[in-house]
Amino acid sequence: MTPKLLLDALIPLMADLSREMHDSERYRRLLDTLRMLFPCDAAALLRLDGEVLVPLAINGLSSDTLGRRFRVSEHPRFRILLSNVPPTRFPANSSLPDPYDGLVEAHSGELHVHDCMGCQITMNGRPWGLLTLDALGAGRFDSVDTASLQAFASLAAATVNVAERIHDLAETSEQERQRAEAYRLAANQSRRELIGQSPAHKKMMKEIRLAGPSNMTVLITGETGVGKELVANAIHAASPRARKPIISLNCAALPETLVESELFGHVRGAFSGAVSDRRGKFELADGGTLFLDEVGELSLAVQAKLLRVLQSGQIQRVGSDEEHKVDVRVIAATNRNLEEEVRQGRYRSDFYHRLSVYPLLAPPLRERGHDILLISGFFLEENRFRLGLLSLRLATDAQEVLLGYRWPGNVRELEHVIARTALKALAKQPERPRILTLAAEDFDLVNEVKPLISEQEEQIQSELDLQNGSSLRDAVSAYERRLISASLARNGGNVASTARELGIDRANLNRMAKRLGLK
Repeated sequence: MTPKLLLDALIPLMADLSREMHDSERYRRLLDTLRMLFPCDAAALLRLDGEVLVPLAINGLSSDTLGRRFRVSEHPRFRILLSNVPPTRFPANSSLPDPYDGLVEAHSGELHVHDCMGCQITMNGRPWGLLTLDALGAGRFDSVDTASLQAFASLAAATVNVAERIHDLAETSEQERQRAEAYRLAANQSRRELIGQSPAHKKMMKEIRLAGPSNMTVLITGETGVGKELVANAIHAASPRARKPIISLNCAALPETLVESELFGHVRGAFSGAVSDRRGKFELADGGTLFLDEVGELSLAVQAKLLRVLQSGQIQRVGSDEEHKVDVRVIAATNRNLEEEVRQGRYRSDFYHRLSVYPLLAPPLRERGHDILLISGFFLEENRFRLGLLSLRLATDAQEVLLGYRWPGNVRELEHVIARTALKALAKQPERPRILTLAAEDFDLVNEVKPLISEQEEQIQSELDLQNGSSLRDAVSAYERRLISASLARNGGNVASTARELGIDRANLNRMAKRLGLK
């Protein structure tokens, strides 16, 4: 590679350093240039997060790679790259397992003989992450000038540095800086995270960032299995209370006679079996957050006592006359339509309004598009480790099946389906493979796929309705009815959330619903 060719390729990237653009676009351009300069079939930019490498951008690798988290201790090639500052090239016949086995788009199966090299990215004298290059043919990197790759890695470090500095400048207050640090610490404590890039996911994350720093009570609504507890943890991690505990209670898992004791605690002798004093969830969560899951299952009597605590912050242990002051933020979650429960007299109106100061909808998986593949990548990596495989991947037809299925059980169902399918597919193998590829036929979802009606099909149907004798007003009303009904369903019947999604005033929405005959 001539110095002029290298310089001509790097000048646009250097110009990008002074431009405002999204991190993903900045990293995409970086890898495009890398593949233009060096003869590789796949490239990746990975950030070191503790003991885990997180893919930030990929080129030539399957899309589920972005959802994977590579533990450095399990991948000797990554460990070697992180221990060497200069670029490192592995022999074509190296016996070390390749982390990208089965993930290179132009190749299926195990990468027995190929060229592989990488370079550490250093920030402030410490390893920040890696640039990796893979070529399907042996000897493809014979002509690579390691000094040129080292220069490119320096530019990559500058690109990352610019992206991170822009992000830091956006954090204009000390409170926001503390919130970001608390979120980072919380993320390191848990392997589960909210993964996604879809508009629905980004909207939810925006709501989390907005609600987190406040002290408002949040009511998370959504279907079973969408990850409402993960959302609650993210809200807590984004709050000033992040260094204090988040205490969880599943309100549906306890008999009504024990709910009060779990929430408020009890004193010795308060009831049969109370052999000692016991603190309740509110006391345990003092200074932090209390997460009430399945809050729609609480009885009216317990709702009344919880309402008093939310109003005054005073709790009283079962069997005691003494009151305790607690400072607790409550986050609640339910898959029920609590507004309808209030109308039916099964839920207290005053308690519902205390809970839903900030309503937040967790979207169903079927509305999150290609997030399905990113989340699948996370579960595939979990099961690869659990089953002791070198690689666990999805065939193209399997990806199509997952994208086409409606996922009534949402993310929880996806997790169980991948775990079950991987186990069954492994059992079918005559010999234990190093790489296991899950095909469409391995999944038991093929006959359950229910394709969604596209907007274009809805438009065609509206036009057919009009041609079949409907007036323009009738066709418009039918479209409005479908649009509002779909939004109400997505928001669990919550009128306020539906009005926000549709961009109209709540009173106007009520008038429209009445005119259209919607309850």
